Parts: sequence; C-alpha cells; structure tokens
Amino acid sequence: MAAMCDGRQVLVCAPTGSGKTAAFLIPLIANLGVGKGLRALVLCPSRELAKQTYRECIRLSAGTGVRPHIISKVSMSDNKFGPKFSLKFDLLIGTPNRLIYLLKREDSGLDLSSLKWLVIDESDKLFESGVKGFGDQLQQIYEACDPAVVKRALFSATYTIDVARWCKHNLKDLVTIIVGQRNTTADQVEQELVFVGNENGKLIAFRELVQKGLTPPVLVFVQSKERAKELFDELIYDNINVDVIHADRPQLQRDNVVQAFREGKIWVLICTELMGRGIDFKGVRLVVNYDFPNSAISYIHRIGRTGRAGRPGKALTFFTEDDRDSLRSISAVMKESGCPVPDYMLKLKKPKSNSRKRNQVIEREQISTQLKKKRKWKKENKTQNEFVKTTATA
Repeated sequence: MAAMCDGRQVLVCAPTGSGKTAAFLIPLIANLGVGKGLRALVLCPSRELAKQTYRECIRLSAGTGVRPHIISKVSMSDNKFGPKFSLKFDLLIGTPNRLIYLLKREDSGLDLSSLKWLVIDESDKLFESGVKGFGDQLQQIYEACDPAVVKRALFSATYTIDVARWCKHNLKDLVTIIVGQRNTTADQVEQELVFVGNENGKLIAFRELVQKGLTPPVLVFVQSKERAKELFDELIYDNINVDVIHADRPQLQRDNVVQAFREGKIWVLICTELMGRGIDFKGVRLVVNYDFPNSAISYIHRIGRTGRAGRPGKALTFFTEDDRDSLRSISAVMKESGCPVPDYMLKLKKPKSNSRKRNQVIEREQISTQLKKKRKWKKENKTQNEFVKTTATA
C-alpha cells in the first residue's frame, strides 16, 4: 500500500486469500480523493472477478466521494455512454475485451488520457498464452493513456518469469513486493493427493466422500467445460445439491449460480479454471481437484479458494497414471507448504522438454456413464427408426 501511495509502480506477489484486492483498492481510493474524471482503471481476467472487485470497491469507497463503475454488458447499456462518460466516474473496473470494445466505439465517450493508475489483477493469468492477444490489448489500452502521467501496478498470487520480464523492460521506478515464499500455498490448507487409478475411480472416490459426509460449501475443479457438463450429468442423479458453472452458460445464469453458492443454496459447485482465480467464497471448506491441474500455478490458484483470510481448509487432488508428468511439480508445492508427500513423488524425473508440451491438456476418457447410456439409447433408437422407415417405404 505504502509504495502505491508514494506513487511507485509495483509488481506484487502474495498468497491467495491474503487481501490483495484491498491492497490496491485502498491506495487507489486514497490517491484519487475528490476530483473530476476517470483517473484509475482495474483490469481483471474474468467478469466474475471484476464484479467481486467492484463490490469491494463500493464497500471501501463508501463516504469518500470516489465514484466506481464496472463495465458490464456494454452493448446493451448505451444510455450509460456518451461524450461525458469519463466524467461520470473516477474508477473503472472491467475485463480487457470489454474495455477494448469501448475504446473502439466512437460514441462511448471513454477517455483514458486523465488516467493516473492502471492496475492489472491476476497479472500472470492475463499474460498466459490462453488469453489471446492480451499483450496487444494492454498496449492499446496503454496508448490510450498519457504515458507521462499513468502508473502501473500488477498483482497476483503467483510469480511468473513472463510477468517479471515484462515489468523489467516496461516499468520504470519499479518496486517488487513478494509476501512469503514465491508460488506456495497457504499453510492453513490441508492438502492430500489421492491415487484413483482411472476415470471410473474418480467417480467412486468422490461418491465415497459424499457417503462419508461433505461439509459444504465445496468446489470441484475439472479441466474443461465439456467435462464439467459430464460430471454434473453424473452427480445430479446422486441426490447431491450440485450445480455447474462454465463459459458456455449465459452470464445471467453464471451470476445466479455464483450468488446461490454464496448464499448456501448450492452445496457443491463444479467449475473450470473460470473460478480458479481471485474469486472469494466465504468459508469454502473443501476443494476437490477432480482433474489434475496441468501446472503448479493452476494448482496454487485452485486450492487458494479455501483457507482464505486465516480460515482452515482442505484440498483433495485425484490423480491417475496419466498425470505422472505433472505429479512432481505439484508434490513439490505441497512440500514447500509443509504437507506430507511420499518421497517417490519428489524423486520422479522431470519430463523431457520435447516429450511434453508446456501446460499440455491431457485427453481423458468420458466421465458420465449416464451420458454414455443416453448416446447409446439415441443411437439404437435412431437405427430402429431408420429400419422402420425403410420397411414402410418398401
């Protein structure tokens, strides 16, 4: 906080649940004070995180006179935009895509020339190759600012070489702040690796957890939206209070699911990496990595959804033979966090660089037996209908 209050550009790495959002919002609000026009911008990797940051900003800025705003459904909110748009708000929160959309609209009234601060939350995620073109987007956003005035701050729970290298080459008068050890998990999270053999073993292991008694709320992570749908199709038949969130669901549905989970109406929430970054659900007791994370960075962020703000939590990670190449890096993170890890895991050889692509996504067998039955029934029914039509024509 002190570095930003002094006007220094910062790169901050701190554990999940340690209060990074407040760490950049408080100095932003304090620096803005009473003024006129847009002077601060916060970029987030997802709409869910942007909305959460906006709620915190509303709470922290109460009584200060600072006017925050979030970019939401820009194509459906024309009445909010116009020549005086940038004069209506002091602090803007949104995702890069939506901000670029506004910058390209001649009638949006968005003017970043008076911007004093540009904050990038979960900065390592925004720089990942999966977020296409963010480097170009960031350059467009920065070019819309006044380089002589605007200062930049990057925050994340994990430290990556890509972000550090970019900061070194692009940020002057930089202060790097690292809280605790780099790329480790919170020590209040009890972590366990569970060998399940195969995909069917995952279902059996999860159902055993349910039989023993789950203490909600529980987050379950899978590697893709297709697998999220499949696992939901399977568990919905087990009389579990479960729902699913992924990128294919409309934004209104996603918002309603998140709200229901926060209120305790949903006990088990199946999700993808969409929920793995920055989202703060109060009191999540258990995180289950149904699918093994494809990197140590992903693992740290996933299990960071529990054990937040000093509360205890637990994380279970299922693994099969297919996950052998990633096992060593995850077990090393666990050991750094003080969790017991079998010696053989730490002694596993690193995969050769030419034998395994960075962050490669493993192709896994289908989860849902119910879905298999439905497809088999549709195929048999289709064949039978075709036979009836052919017979009738003859």
